[in-house]
Amino acid sequence: QEADPTLAVLAAVRLAFASRTRDGGTPPPDIRTGDTLRHDAHPDTPADAVVCNPPFNERNWGHDELAWDDPRWTYGTPPRTEPELAWVLHCLARLRPGAPAVLLMPPAVASRRAGRRIRAALLQRGALRAVVALPPGAAPPHGVALHLWVLTRPQEDETPPDSVLLVDTAAPPEPDGSRPDWDWAGVRRATTDAWAAFRRGGAETADRPGLCRAVRVVDLLDDEVDLTPARHVPQDTAGTLVHGLDERWDELDGGLRELAGLTAALRGLRTPGAAASGSPRPQTTVGDLLRAGHLTLRTGSAAHQPLVRDGEPPSGAVRALALTDMAPDAQPSGWVPAGEVSPDWAVTRPGDVVVATAAHSAAVLVAGEEPMVLGPRLDLLRPDPEVIDPWFLAGCLRSAANARQAGTHASTTSRIDVRRMQVPRLPQAEQARHGEVFRRLEALEAVLLRTGATGRGLVRSLTDALASGTVEPS
Repeated sequence: QEADPTLAVLAAVRLAFASRTRDGGTPPPDIRTGDTLRHDAHPDTPADAVVCNPPFNERNWGHDELAWDDPRWTYGTPPRTEPELAWVLHCLARLRPGAPAVLLMPPAVASRRAGRRIRAALLQRGALRAVVALPPGAAPPHGVALHLWVLTRPQEDETPPDSVLLVDTAAPPEPDGSRPDWDWAGVRRATTDAWAAFRRGGAETADRPGLCRAVRVVDLLDDEVDLTPARHVPQDTAGTLVHGLDERWDELDGGLRELAGLTAALRGLRTPGAAASGSPRPQTTVGDLLRAGHLTLRTGSAAHQPLVRDGEPPSGAVRALALTDMAPDAQPSGWVPAGEVSPDWAVTRPGDVVVATAAHSAAVLVAGEEPMVLGPRLDLLRPDPEVIDPWFLAGCLRSAANARQAGTHASTTSRIDVRRMQVPRLPQAEQARHGEVFRRLEALEAVLLRTGATGRGLVRSLTDALASGTVEPS
């Protein structure tokens, strides 16, 4: 059931496509439109499983219209300020005994004072089995570390479990406030492994510092009933804080030496004399180069996205490059089996220049030997090597002035028109000289990012270790 008619149709179409890959006995999808809490379209259907992404912070969810003795409120009547708990109770009521439900929840639901009685009832009766804190970016709103609640409808005459699993996969931000690049396949694997171990061991499941802990229900039933995983999962042990300290110092020293070499080579850049600086370089546009046949343009699309896999690609697979992968020092986040790559897709060759066309950002990279299939809002420029040096082209397109002057605006969106971007007219020998400097500048940026991350990690580890007494001042 879905309140938005358009989303209901999309859900039905997606499920219809999914059911085509199964045996002929799979029933067609049945998606109803309407307000689930106020007008339940499946009141008598016992579900084998429920997966739910409820609306967050919805004040007009029906608190005043639904009766206090609604049969779904078996764990207590949800307060007006706890709409997400109303969804929890609704999902539990629709399960057959022993069946599971998984809900995506805002983190505040685990600790808001108004919901503590219902949280306590869910724990005491064994309905809430796990709370998993996810890293930011798992789902909208992407800036919030959302929670997964794993629930089971208790069976009659069943002794309630005496523990609940709390998992914290949301690492703290870096010292500069930035977030690390998440290994989503690793997050999924760590969470499912923790859940499997908990189902086998219950309260006896061994703690995994920094990841998970099986907490006895009685230890949570205080005045707050706070289920936030970070407040209960033990932190990394003292040994972990200083693990690999010598190797990280060596990595930092190596990065600093590499920086010194790059900066020494780049210090030779000088401002031209007055006569040279007063004569503006003749310019051409990417559009002109396309019309002259010196460049070929291909545009990325979403056609391959249903086939994209996560994790480490097997040999021969083609990596999938998304707009979010164009950040400095980022890597392609997915891959597509080589046999499923269509000739209609934009796939890079060595020396191709990839341009992100998102608003106010001219992220550019030069493709290497490994092919990549491009996603939406990415353009591929393939230069004629006899006419255009790829590193020269990439460096010119990366300039902030180019991004500003090539911006286009619609009523609600903005983007960069790559055809409007400008490139100086230079002989190929001059292009090669400029291209080599652009290449060194990109290498400098990569080393700065890597060395900065190493340094911030060292500072954070040593700060924590010093505060905990793991290390002592010399």
